[in-house]
Amino acid sequence: MPISTPGARRVHFTGHGLIPDHSGTALNGGGTGLLRRHPDFGFFLAGRFLSSLSLSMLTVATGWVVYDRTHSPLDLGLAGLFQFLPAFVLGLPGGAAADRVDRRRLMVLALLLDAVAALLLSLAAAAPHLPVWLLIAPVVLVGVARAFLAPAMQSIVPRLVSDADLPRAFALNGSVFQTATICGPAIGGFLILAGPAVPFRFAGMGLLVSVLALGLMRTSLLPPPPTGSRWEGVLDGWRFIWARPVVLGAISLDLFAVLLGGATALLPAVARDVLHCGPQGLGILRSASAAGATVSGLWLSRHPPRVRCGPLILGSVGAYGLCTAGFAFSHVMILSVVLLAAMGAFDMVSVVIRSTLVQGRTPDSMRGRVSAVNMLFIGASNELGEFESGLTAAGMGVVPAILFGGLGSIAVAMGWAKIFPDLRRLDRIQD
Repeated sequence: MPISTPGARRVHFTGHGLIPDHSGTALNGGGTGLLRRHPDFGFFLAGRFLSSLSLSMLTVATGWVVYDRTHSPLDLGLAGLFQFLPAFVLGLPGGAAADRVDRRRLMVLALLLDAVAALLLSLAAAAPHLPVWLLIAPVVLVGVARAFLAPAMQSIVPRLVSDADLPRAFALNGSVFQTATICGPAIGGFLILAGPAVPFRFAGMGLLVSVLALGLMRTSLLPPPPTGSRWEGVLDGWRFIWARPVVLGAISLDLFAVLLGGATALLPAVARDVLHCGPQGLGILRSASAAGATVSGLWLSRHPPRVRCGPLILGSVGAYGLCTAGFAFSHVMILSVVLLAAMGAFDMVSVVIRSTLVQGRTPDSMRGRVSAVNMLFIGASNELGEFESGLTAAGMGVVPAILFGGLGSIAVAMGWAKIFPDLRRLDRIQD
């Protein structure tokens, strides 16, 4: 599932509702009450929104400019691969760093590196006669930044809110992210009309402002003192997840479903060659799934999953695959937008359950390393999935590749129900 960006949490549910928080006051109300109780979480959300908005603009502009110059789905896949490889190589060290140094400082440095990448992309986009690899190469810096940004960003939410607020915090966090990915592609698509370099310049400015927002937080984000050697610490995240079949099943479910079902990477080709809707239409298509995810996330922030969470996550992945297969057959803009929105809504259900499950069962001293492993799975499903989609489309065509991916996601959901019976039987997220 697209570019999905997950979180962390620990929460206590009953069959009839949420247990009161530590103060004894029942948790009611949505995001407004949550931000009043935890103002630093609001500053974090502001930084998250601005950075996600900027990176979404950068992504949609990169995809359009690459495909406009080469008309090659394979080059779209290579752009995703170039972003995934550095994140894959540096992901575990990035998680270890998030458990050893100030997480806010780590986020700031990563966002500044993203701003440098945006500057280089703007220079390459403004020179139409440069070889395409010079346009793709700067996304390597985005992958390097993600290796350190994602573990730090995922692991700090439990430090900013109370345990009982975590499900709502992650749902609201997901909604803010998805809202940014609604606005980012739409804004980026329109800014392309002013020149291919313009969206990259706006993205760079947005990244710098997000750094200022994160600087307003006052909560200490220095992790507990580490134990053991640095190399052993790097591997602890793998050991932790591998020893918990429910967590392993939830993370790997998303990996393989999105690895096969990633239609997002092919949207520039769909916009240009199937729907014939231009860069503005591409922005709308990229925003549609995020719009569905935002609505779903806002609903989940007020009505978090309480029971039968295992069947719910498996069913949401299967429904995601079904909508992807339907999208392959659509040649009508409105129907395509509706199906993409439904894909985003089902994806958000999976994200909230998986994020709460992973981080809620992880001690704070290990959240960076566990988040790094989670990020590797997500990066593999997103960027490596983009490469797989581009490679498949180059071999069989865009529409058959999307259909193949949707059917693959359905098969993964059915297979994981058999392979991970503990996940299938999961009732409450936190016992």
